Amino acid sequence: MLRTRVITALVMLGLLLPSLFFLSQAHWALLVAAFVGVGAWEWGTLLRWSETARRLLGIVVALGCAGISLMVPDTIGAGTSPNYGAPWVLAVYLIAAMFWCLIIPFWLRTRWALGSGVAGLLTGLVVLFPTWLALVQLRIPGPGVLLALFAVVWMADIAAYFSGKAFGKNKLAPNISPGKTWEGAIGAVIGVIIYGVVMRILTGFSPIPLPIWVVALIVVTAVSIIGDLYESMLKRQAGIKDSSNVLPGHGGVLDRIDSLTSTMPIIALLCLLTQSVS
Repeated sequence: MLRTRVITALVMLGLLLPSLFFLSQAHWALLVAAFVGVGAWEWGTLLRWSETARRLLGIVVALGCAGISLMVPDTIGAGTSPNYGAPWVLAVYLIAAMFWCLIIPFWLRTRWALGSGVAGLLTGLVVLFPTWLALVQLRIPGPGVLLALFAVVWMADIAAYFSGKAFGKNKLAPNISPGKTWEGAIGAVIGVIIYGVVMRILTGFSPIPLPIWVVALIVVTAVSIIGDLYESMLKRQAGIKDSSNVLPGHGGVLDRIDSLTSTMPIIALLCLLTQSVS
């Protein structure tokens, strides 16, 4: 199992890095659209839809994202007149931020059932579409910027794992994800703050004062954990261990991007708001 996980991780990294650094912005948007389409197909599993309906959902979501990238190239950084902060873009990110910061904490506490109808479908769109848009827009400043943002989530996961393994005693959400602990969550926050401060020093990137920077890192880490818990809860309700098996040893796309779905739209929103203030 470990060997399979390592091989799959190396293959994914071997595909991600060249795509991230060498694809044009338009082609990157289409690649992410395809990736999110697979996530939509897996979301159909959480909705307990038939295989035909799941495939249709994945195709429609992928084509929808691709179509938007072709219709508004300026918004995704592929046009000649940049318009990254269009009103509809801000609306998408604000909806995502309210969803993750206000609705999901209550959802986790009450453990509402997702349902298989329109509400479940709309929830999936709120999870997936802002993620696609953020992953595309956050690459506009440069591939290295998006990679550094990925590293924030990776650092949270790594720090949570090792601190939880070493010090974990108090369960964070035993009815949702028994393996997660408060000690692991605190370790994730500390790890991300250290990473964020070091990167700020090394790069000289300081758009906001250090105290606000630290608060932003804490918020992003907390939302990352919330995204992880949310997908864990939905899988538990659906009676499945992984969202799919398209990534041997890792499960599915949703299993790999659960934290990204919650963090990337909020980071994109913070970036747009910071730019508008400055």
